[in-house]
Amino acid sequence: MKILFIAPTFEGGIGGHALRVAEKLREVGFDVKLMSAPHIPIRKLKNPSFALVSSIKAIFSNEKFDVVHAFNVPSAFAMKYIKARKRVLSVHGIYSDQVDALHSRTIASLAKLAESIVLKWADRLATDSKIVQKVYKEKYGLDFEFLFAPLDIEKFNGIPDVQKKENKIIYIGRDSYEKGIDILRGIESKLNGHVTFCTNLSWRDAMIELKSSSILVVPSRMESIPQVIKEAFYLGIPVIATNVGGIPEIIVNGQNGILVPPQDPEKLTSAINDLLNNKEMANRLSHSGHEYVMKNLTWDALLPKYVKFYEDLFKN
Repeated sequence: MKILFIAPTFEGGIGGHALRVAEKLREVGFDVKLMSAPHIPIRKLKNPSFALVSSIKAIFSNEKFDVVHAFNVPSAFAMKYIKARKRVLSVHGIYSDQVDALHSRTIASLAKLAESIVLKWADRLATDSKIVQKVYKEKYGLDFEFLFAPLDIEKFNGIPDVQKKENKIIYIGRDSYEKGIDILRGIESKLNGHVTFCTNLSWRDAMIELKSSSILVVPSRMESIPQVIKEAFYLGIPVIATNVGGIPEIIVNGQNGILVPPQDPEKLTSAINDLLNNKEMANRLSHSGHEYVMKNLTWDALLPKYVKFYEDLFKN
């Protein structure tokens, strides 16, 4: 099967997910090609410029595919023009809500209009979060296939052993409003530990920092399911995260992680300090998180579901 993946970038976030899926599908015999396009590196212009340039690239492409799979709404414009038998669009998070939180009302209104249109261009819609699946069903009556984004545990073979640093708290993610990094910075002086902020490290360097930490904190205002939570689970690092988006789909409060309300600095402070002082609970969460990711979120568990997803596109 010949497949084209379209994403603004093939690193970090949904683009990193697309690359990981492409690599694994190639291993089992799929012919997967990646298409990206340059964009203006300014936040409010990045998505529109990518949508425009990638669409032009698609219009002038004569290559034919069995499947074109676009990742996130801006990629759907190019998806529409690629010559393919089937079109798939993956959305991680509620796109219009994300734009609404970060941009002006005018841009948010345009995003909602675009979202309602482009979702209908796909033959199949997919997401990695059940809450996203539910919201889009309620908003537009559209059915999304649910597929967890897998964790490729083989990539951790190159992460060296490191010495644990006592009471080291870590944040890994973008320096942006929706990630809530400002909330964590605001309580840093009240914490019984030192916070390391990893906002611009390579994946390998970020994992080395994570492996030496006591707690991963995910203070997001909105999310799908952050890959870094799965990475922390695998490395046995306890996680404290806000109960937003798809996070509660993989964290059960008190069992394999700690959930706190979003935008609540006091509860976040208490949760971090309490866990730093409770080594027994930290060890229990570490064990449960690792057990959960190994059972549910590795490629061994999920690759058959991905293969079936693409093969089923041509049934009926």
